[in-house]
Amino acid sequence: MNQRLSPIKVEVKTEYIEAQSTPDEEKYLFSYTITIINLGDQDVTLKSRYWCITDANGQQSEVEGAGVVGETPTIKPNTAYQYTSGTVLETPFGVMEGNYTMIKSNGEEFKAPISAFSLAVPGLLH
Repeated sequence: MNQRLSPIKVEVKTEYIEAQSTPDEEKYLFSYTITIINLGDQDVTLKSRYWCITDANGQQSEVEGAGVVGETPTIKPNTAYQYTSGTVLETPFGVMEGNYTMIKSNGEEFKAPISAFSLAVPGLLH
């Protein structure tokens, strides 16, 4: 299935976790809450994830794996699945983007894109 026609909508909210960050050691912890909404007419199961994380120095890391937070959820039509995870950057700003590999109930596999979103210490960007 063409990514432009993906039945999945992905919403993201991020938060800087100041209490668990140590800027003097170049460790900035961010959480992100993802809401995956199934706008299609079939159940879909999230099989795997891919992330490309880029910090302010241009340093990239890639993360791939089965499911999310230890689960491979099945999302019914017109419902959503939400989870929270996190990442550590060496800079106070970064960007994440990626995709989920999903399978429809009819067996069709497709990629659901996750548009780039920012991770930033509050007050850093004006």
